[in-house]
Amino acid sequence: MLPADAMNEAELAALLLFHADAGMEWLIEEAPVDRFAEFVEQQSRARSAAPAASAAPAQERRRETAQTPKRMEPVAALPDEEVVARAVAAAAEATTIEALNAAVKAFTGCNLRNSARNTAFLDGQTTAPVLVAGGLPGPDDDRDGRVFSGPAGQMLERMLGAIGISMAEVCLINVIPWRPPGNRPPTAKELEICLPFSLRLIELGRPARILALGAYPARVLTGSTDGIHAMRGKWFDVRAGVVESRLLATFHPLELQAAPLNKRLAWQDLLVFSGAIANPASQR
Repeated sequence: MLPADAMNEAELAALLLFHADAGMEWLIEEAPVDRFAEFVEQQSRARSAAPAASAAPAQERRRETAQTPKRMEPVAALPDEEVVARAVAAAAEATTIEALNAAVKAFTGCNLRNSARNTAFLDGQTTAPVLVAGGLPGPDDDRDGRVFSGPAGQMLERMLGAIGISMAEVCLINVIPWRPPGNRPPTAKELEICLPFSLRLIELGRPARILALGAYPARVLTGSTDGIHAMRGKWFDVRAGVVESRLLATFHPLELQAAPLNKRLAWQDLLVFSGAIANPASQR
């Protein structure tokens, strides 16, 4: 491995991103440091300074104590029910998709936001009649702050292009806007906090058709508990406020990369989806 001083800026940036994706939070010095000896030296200096400090007038010590800022107490966490209510209110207050996207980026009530690098909620043509829904931001989404970034986005572009749809012609969302730490599944309460934003997007954008990639977004938006093999290729009703849309589930691009044999099934699903675009009555 090259030493850090032999790398250019681009190589250093790539290395830091690799360390961050791997979960590294601390960097160490190139030369070892004896922290025990360092601590002993600090204690020795403190004991040497103690007599001088005790000789200071009592009034001076009181003045120094009075000027010492108080330690800030941690802010109490809000109850989950209150956070959900805040999310519902923030989503409802947005009267445009642009305002909704800004509300998601400004929302601080979900703990997932604290560990994520970026918000990856919305991309593409916001008023498109086709909505493509993913579940959780991947590491590329989290790094770039974009939906379906990196290899997953490249495969999705090929999938849609095979049925004559451009990525620029669809609206892209993640139903969970922030990547969970360690890519763990979101908790039920985290989902409850995030879901109002996705439903409000459907209500404002009124997509006629939704393509859910993977079991997670399909379950979230339809309420089903089935796996992707049971849900794929079937149409489901999605209600958001007074808006009704039709949803078709298929495999996520990353699932297809892990199990290429499912590409044949995904192609069948995409043909069904394409047929519904050409003939809306064929959705049922």
